[in-house]
Amino acid sequence: MSNQTNTDNGLIMSFNALGVLAAYALLAISLYMSPDVPLSTKGFWGIGVLMLTLSLVNFVKYRFDQRLNDDRIRQLEDARNEKLLEDFVTTDPA
Repeated sequence: MSNQTNTDNGLIMSFNALGVLAAYALLAISLYMSPDVPLSTKGFWGIGVLMLTLSLVNFVKYRFDQRLNDDRIRQLEDARNEKLLEDFVTTDPA
């Protein structure tokens, strides 16, 4: 099942990467074709879009890392609670 998940994730990542590349290509064509906008303004818009993309990638990475950390802490707490319950149940009352 793990192999299927990796394949699905790879397919989704490829599809998203293709969408991002298409968006950049269409933005570049749009900036190139806009007749009354100075080149410096086009460059500024392009840099703004790239910086926004970098910020979004960093934000998603931060949220993913935070969720992973929370999951690890939850797993450790669950294991500790399980161990405490096991010790409580297996101890002799006498």
